[in-house]
Amino acid sequence: MSIEVGSKVKGKVTGITNFGAFVELPGGSTGLVHISEVADNYVKDINDHLTVGDEVEVKVLNVESDGKIGLSIRKAKDQPQQSQSRPRPNRGNDQRGGGRGGNSSAPPRAENFEQKMARFLKDSEDRLTSLKRHTESKRGGRGAKKG
Repeated sequence: MSIEVGSKVKGKVTGITNFGAFVELPGGSTGLVHISEVADNYVKDINDHLTVGDEVEVKVLNVESDGKIGLSIRKAKDQPQQSQSRPRPNRGNDQRGGGRGGNSSAPPRAENFEQKMARFLKDSEDRLTSLKRHTESKRGGRGAKKG
């Protein structure tokens, strides 16, 4: 059985590393599911999601010329594919609520990498500014009146 890009196949987890899991596919070939392709949410420890011997359905992402096969468990599920095919309206990413978790009840948006990085940098700078302000006031930093 030849492995084709885009096909969904069943496989068995044969090994787990800190960066992903190796899955044996039909025909004896082995592919790698990167840790970012295990679940839709952030995966800190892959052992929370997979164990050696698990039967999983994977989607073939790529087949390299040197024989390496890239796989995805999260893209093998039907739900994420259906939600990504529908375009989402722009809800004004710059007008976010302030503070931690201010937008936690909002539905997830489809964002490209640049938008995610810009949002992360803005949020990170806001948090650092707040932290600096808080620690300087406790230490009597710049501009604090003494005596």
